[in-house]
Amino acid sequence: MVRLYSLFVLIDLALLLIALIDCLSAEDSQIRALPRIAWVFIILLFSPIGPIVWFIAGRPARAVRLSNGTTWRPGNGFPEDQRPKGPVAPDDDPEFLRNLAGSLREDESLMKRWEADLRRRERELRKPEPEEQ
Repeated sequence: MVRLYSLFVLIDLALLLIALIDCLSAEDSQIRALPRIAWVFIILLFSPIGPIVWFIAGRPARAVRLSNGTTWRPGNGFPEDQRPKGPVAPDDDPEFLRNLAGSLREDESLMKRWEADLRRRERELRKPEPEEQ
């Protein structure tokens, strides 16, 4: 039984040292969720849970290799030239504005035809009907 406890103590000590060294050697800007000093206290005071939480929630995120061969680090965002192209607002889409101008012309011609048809019908209604005898 003593051997088993000593094994757990050694594993806990190794985990504690690795997490502490990893926390102290990480750059301040890459540490997630809490400041470095808070992570050091969590690692030291809440062993073995503290080091495990550091590896899950506080350690700097790894770089991800994208399918196009570039490397992307979480949290860095996208440079403007690499920003994913999403839907464009209608006011910024030149194709939409061109189509809008064409549809406005079509609407105006349709409105003129309707007005001409309405005027014609009004004239027909105003004509005196021939008297029936």
